[in-house]
Amino acid sequence: MTKTAANSRNLARKPRGFPDKREATLHAEAAMIERVTSVYRNWGFEALDTGAFEFADALGKFLPDDDRPNAGVFALPDDDDQWMSLRYDLTAPLARFAAENWQTLPKPFRRYASGPVWRNEKPGPGRFREFMQCDADTVGASGAHADAEMIAMAAEAMRAAGAAQGGFVIRVNTRRLLDAVLVSIGADSEAARITVLRALDKLDRLGVSGVADLLGAGRMDDSGDFTKGAGLGAEAVKAVLAFAEAGRATRAETIEAIGRAVGGGEAAKAGLVELAQISDGLMALGVAEEDVVIDPSIVRGLEYYTGPVFEAELLQEACDEAGNPIRIGSVGGGGRYDDLIARFTGEAIPATGFSVGISRLTTAFRLLGDLKPLNGPVIVLNLDRSNPSIALQAATELRRAGIRAEAYMGQSGMRPQMKYADRRGAPAVVMIGEDELSRGSVTVKDLKVGAREAASIQSNEEYRDVRPGQFEVGRADMVTRIREIVEADQ
Repeated sequence: MTKTAANSRNLARKPRGFPDKREATLHAEAAMIERVTSVYRNWGFEALDTGAFEFADALGKFLPDDDRPNAGVFALPDDDDQWMSLRYDLTAPLARFAAENWQTLPKPFRRYASGPVWRNEKPGPGRFREFMQCDADTVGASGAHADAEMIAMAAEAMRAAGAAQGGFVIRVNTRRLLDAVLVSIGADSEAARITVLRALDKLDRLGVSGVADLLGAGRMDDSGDFTKGAGLGAEAVKAVLAFAEAGRATRAETIEAIGRAVGGGEAAKAGLVELAQISDGLMALGVAEEDVVIDPSIVRGLEYYTGPVFEAELLQEACDEAGNPIRIGSVGGGGRYDDLIARFTGEAIPATGFSVGISRLTTAFRLLGDLKPLNGPVIVLNLDRSNPSIALQAATELRRAGIRAEAYMGQSGMRPQMKYADRRGAPAVVMIGEDELSRGSVTVKDLKVGAREAASIQSNEEYRDVRPGQFEVGRADMVTRIREIVEADQ
């Protein structure tokens, strides 16, 4: 090949944040979605798919600037020059759908949805530009009982997704209390408010002293970079930290501690009532204290939510591929958003919802070692390349019995075919040569058992004599013996 021809090739490359997914990941995500949506259906929610694109002006808080239609979203002009965008989440499309169909929908409208969403943001570890979510929302129901139901269902959905009992927690707070604290310390400007909330959001990572610095003059990190603080005085910092650290052993005790921290203003009283009603609802729904806690440091998306906010967090520690410890953190969340649909209708319609981050959870479980490897198909080796019909017939017989199987389609010899089966994650291979044909039998090799037994074999001669995991069986018994191998490894 000439140098010019080689240089004319396109470079095989992929944009960051758009992961390629092979079967194990796809299967894990699909199975997780099925388990989570089964919970949503069991609680009476109905499925809805709104499609991938929305007009850009329907994206609510994610509305891009007119002169930057791709800011935060992936957008393109429609044939009538209206900008449309790939959905940023599954909630903004629901708001548009509910506004369009409000007169004919059952009220409240309870829907669940799953699918990919896209964000035009800088990707990073565990952060993608395209990822899967699985949401449930109740539109048209006000009151803390609807929020309590959503939180209780979120805990059940986390367990269905694969989180171990005690391995996750749903943290709950309310915007009302946060607003009350901000008003009490004089953080009236939007800039001061955002700085305080961002500082609180780092409490689990930086600790009390680090957040205290960010609430005050500022903080210098280990690299020497300085982050300007909110500029609060010592008493204001103390008040914010007293609120953020009000968590106690039980939800009831935490609410009492928060009450002492926030004082007696009207906004504070309303927030305390809201949390108390949610706590009562969780008790009625039988939600364990370890599954759901009141955590006043949660400041999730306050420009979006109008009342209670909740965040799902995995508690297990994990390591990345290089063995470095990583914090998994939030894998889902939600809250009450009573103003989103009003953008279309002009009237407030109450709504509350929760989203499970399917892609993030799948990544977390893979790092934790909790994703069981997925078996590939049983491979029927093609030992007579001039006449593959024997292998084709055996594979067909296995498939008709409900066993995933394929006949090898390449032109390679025995060793490459065995390597192929290993790379496919096959639980077993079937071999039918001249000797097996004459005896009316097949040779089966259980690859998982063979690998375990081979580990103790010291020489090639012994390996050839023992043939670990390999046995011969009558053709009539092939399906039964293969099924035993497959089921034993599930």
